[in-house]
Amino acid sequence: MENSNNILTSTVAIGKNSSHPLIANRPGYGTMRLTGKDVWGEPENRPEALQILRRAIELGVNYLDTADYYGYGVTNRLIEEALYPYPSDLIIGTKIGAMRKDDKSWNVFSKPEQLRQSVENNLKELKLEQLSLVHFRVMPVGETSFEESLEAMFQLQNEGKILHVGLSNVSREQLQTGLKMGNIASVQNLYGYTQRTTLSGPMGGAGGEEILDLLEENEIPLIPYFSLQTSLNKTQEKIEQVAKKYELSIAQMNIVWLLHKSPWILPIPGTTSLAHLEENLNAAKTTLDKEDIEFLS
Repeated sequence: MENSNNILTSTVAIGKNSSHPLIANRPGYGTMRLTGKDVWGEPENRPEALQILRRAIELGVNYLDTADYYGYGVTNRLIEEALYPYPSDLIIGTKIGAMRKDDKSWNVFSKPEQLRQSVENNLKELKLEQLSLVHFRVMPVGETSFEESLEAMFQLQNEGKILHVGLSNVSREQLQTGLKMGNIASVQNLYGYTQRTTLSGPMGGAGGEEILDLLEENEIPLIPYFSLQTSLNKTQEKIEQVAKKYELSIAQMNIVWLLHKSPWILPIPGTTSLAHLEENLNAAKTTLDKEDIEFLS
């Protein structure tokens, strides 16, 4: 299945400083919401979930975000069923470092042997011989040191199981450490117009604000998660005002803002609605006036 109706107009390079950079169209698509309630089990409407994945590709999306602990294994299996054999330009980015138990809890899974097991899970579920991009997801309380886990990631890369190594949920200090250890292709942190720093909870959430300048300096994409989260504060009032001007929802304007904020941001908005998918991708073509950009800043 190749793109037949590409409506996306901008790109970003993943792993630009490597010998095998990947070019992703902006925005991509995050698959987490395609699971059941609490990111657990099969989607309520499985046929529509498959249709969403296929339609995203038709409209030009070539970056999909997934993880073997979504569902768990659900989003990987949906991607495989909907899209295999994959388009030649499709980039599937996944995350490891966490796992789910039958009580739906989120747990650390960051020992070297556990990271290897997760990579093998993703390879099997996605029917791939090599994973294009794997983010090491740092949990609030780790079982091993950050350095030991990341070294295991680079070892898997050396074995050819991973093409590009990324990081997720990292602080500025951890990112600086990672850059000294090897080539970091991308970073996936919490970031959105109304949520830029940290998020509490079992999965934690380091923000993108404190590292964006470092990523831009090193030409590394920021792939924000939870970017559509909104909160009732004065910040939301500003984006709501601009959204009304362009006849967009607040969530859609957040996508537009992320695309304007930096050419190194790769938004991955997720949705369980085929109609919302098309609306989000069409909204991404919106060009903000200079005055509106300054107002939102």
